[in-house]
Amino acid sequence: MTPRADGQIPIQAKIVNQYIKDLSFENPNIHKLISGIGDQPNLQVEVNVGAQRIDGDLFETAIDFKATATNKIGTIYVLELVYAGLLKIESIPEGALEPFLLISGPSMIFPFLRRLVSDITREGGFPPLLLDPIDFGALYMQRQRQRPSAPGKTFA
Repeated sequence: MTPRADGQIPIQAKIVNQYIKDLSFENPNIHKLISGIGDQPNLQVEVNVGAQRIDGDLFETAIDFKATATNKIGTIYVLELVYAGLLKIESIPEGALEPFLLISGPSMIFPFLRRLVSDITREGGFPPLLLDPIDFGALYMQRQRQRPSAPGKTFA
């Protein structure tokens, strides 16, 4: 690798693979929903990220996503999805590894999770759930403020 003009070696990162680790779509009240008059659904979305070293310069970053739609009839659907990317990362300082894996990694694979969520809800018989972009940097900073300092732990 060629150093930049300031003498620093640029971080090299590429997605080696991406995949669904876990997927569940539940449609528990379809008979009630078909026969009943629907009201505006209440949608609750949860997003978490995690990362782990697989081997050497190979890392997995994952987005754990859950969406629950409900209305007065009950649960409309529950979608749970863990989508992951296998990243090869070179020339990264150890202190930058955790933020990279929990901010940049999820940002790289999010468009694919977004498409899956849309397709799965549509194929489940509902209007597609179109996710807004997620600021993984802000999510990381929020989690940093919430967690107690744990010496020696770089990432989950």
